[in-house]
Amino acid sequence: MLKDITLGQYFPGDTPAHRLDPRTKILLVLLYIIALFCAKGAAGYGVLALTLAACVRVSKVGLKALVRGLKPVLFIIIFTGLLNLFFTPGTRNLAEWGPVRISDTGVHNAVFMVLRIMLLIMGTFLMTYTTSPISLTDGLERLLNGLKRLRVPVHELAMMMSIALRFIPTLIEETDKIMSAQKARGADFESGNLVQKAKALIPILVPLFISAFRRADELATAMECRCYHGGEGRTKLHVLKYEGRDYIALAMGAVILAGVIVLGHFGI
Repeated sequence: MLKDITLGQYFPGDTPAHRLDPRTKILLVLLYIIALFCAKGAAGYGVLALTLAACVRVSKVGLKALVRGLKPVLFIIIFTGLLNLFFTPGTRNLAEWGPVRISDTGVHNAVFMVLRIMLLIMGTFLMTYTTSPISLTDGLERLLNGLKRLRVPVHELAMMMSIALRFIPTLIEETDKIMSAQKARGADFESGNLVQKAKALIPILVPLFISAFRRADELATAMECRCYHGGEGRTKLHVLKYEGRDYIALAMGAVILAGVIVLGHFGI
């Protein structure tokens, strides 16, 4: 299960998706999320699903990597679908078992809510798969550059988000090693009730926290040795600059959003 968590991983490549400006990809993801919440029917979700499939094909990341990333949140997806299925009132009941009822509106909401969550997660993961943490930091900092006038520490916030994403795969790998070591010593993480399973996680959490704090201290020392003092006065080796492909991608994203809004207005 831990190996299926792919958030924060970067798949190097030289595809059109990789060459896009990180600001463009962040804005496209925002447009995609807005479109997901504006979609009302099968046609709108179909357009967004085809858009994601085209982006996956262009990025050459592979659909398996995105689907594998859904496994850790599969319980949340199923739970959300069941809540919408059984607790959404509608005009016509399709099935009824005592207080539990399945309505036509419940089925509609459950299907599209599950589809919305899946497309949202896969679209966000695709951005991190095709954007290095350094590029993502630069893109976030440039997009939020206007907040510096309000004394918001934009560079520090972008750096923190980038470091958090960068160390997610590292902590997952560390957790997997600790679990393997504990299992080799006879630890059992599967049997028992919920309380016993929670207690069994203590031998994992303690060394994991110690390892995380040690890595944080090493990172802080390394940044101090390189005379890092925040973003004030820093220059960029690679200055971000929009190119023609970025404007084309943003225009296509805006057109898709407009099309989904129009389809949603007609309820299709």
